[in-house]
Amino acid sequence: MPGADDVAVPPLAALGLAVLAISTSAILVRWSDAPNVIKALYRVGFTVGALVPLFDGEDRRSLEQVGRRDGTVAVGAGVALALHFVVWFESLEHTTVAASVTLVQAQPVFVAVGAWVLLGERVSRRSALGIGVALVGMIGLSFGPGLLAALDPTVAPAGDVTGAQYGNALALLGAVAVAAYYLAGRSLRRRLGVLPYVTVVYTACTFVLLVVAVARGLPLMAYPPHEWALFAAMALGPGVLGHTVVNWALGHLESHVVSVSLLGEPVGSTLLAVVLLAEVPTWGTLVGGTVVLAGIYVTASARRPVSEA
Repeated sequence: MPGADDVAVPPLAALGLAVLAISTSAILVRWSDAPNVIKALYRVGFTVGALVPLFDGEDRRSLEQVGRRDGTVAVGAGVALALHFVVWFESLEHTTVAASVTLVQAQPVFVAVGAWVLLGERVSRRSALGIGVALVGMIGLSFGPGLLAALDPTVAPAGDVTGAQYGNALALLGAVAVAAYYLAGRSLRRRLGVLPYVTVVYTACTFVLLVVAVARGLPLMAYPPHEWALFAAMALGPGVLGHTVVNWALGHLESHVVSVSLLGEPVGSTLLAVVLLAEVPTWGTLVGGTVVLAGIYVTASARRPVSEA
């Protein structure tokens, strides 16, 4: 179990389960008809509720030591994480699962760029190459169909190109937001264990989402039973069994193994979308997505990533 170092769980098996759980996130979001802020609110809030009973004495003592400075950092990370969830959930309403999940998974590229610009960390040649390849893939995946249709009027674009580009842009914004979350929470993660860290940041994120939901006048409780089931599934699947187990795996496996393994999410989500949503990606999406994933792989394997969500 995450946070219990003496549990005899093969780390690679746990990591494989986590990637599979994370891959269900886009499908669960698509199945829900609730407002995106509400989806994010209950996904994060229910995750906190599921993790708190797992605390041991050391975890509770760690939480008691969180001071004002750490609290401020947690709120900043929570704001970035809330933005990530809302814009990514929104992107899934406008573009394909394959494109959205691939682009939002590009966060290692933005983490590397952010660490270079904001923290002065050196970017190796391998990282720079990976960033460049990923950016080329992002441009092709996001704008390739529209550019092709504009250059050749005989080519009929598949679906709503403008809407898809908007969704792709939101997914990229989601990747930037989660990269900001990683960078903001890096120092906090070094001082807290997995469960206290996730709980503090997710609680801050829940509060931010609750404020937004109330400010927008969104109903907090008036949802049918199947929506509550989906909220719980988002929390227990991608939240607890997914990202929390990934955090645990970082303590047992080399960081680049964990980071690169997360590239399985776009593949898993795309396959699930084919089976469960009858959403077959175009060749352009597959080619562009493959280039993006290649760039992410090179970037992620060239540097030690900050803690996962």
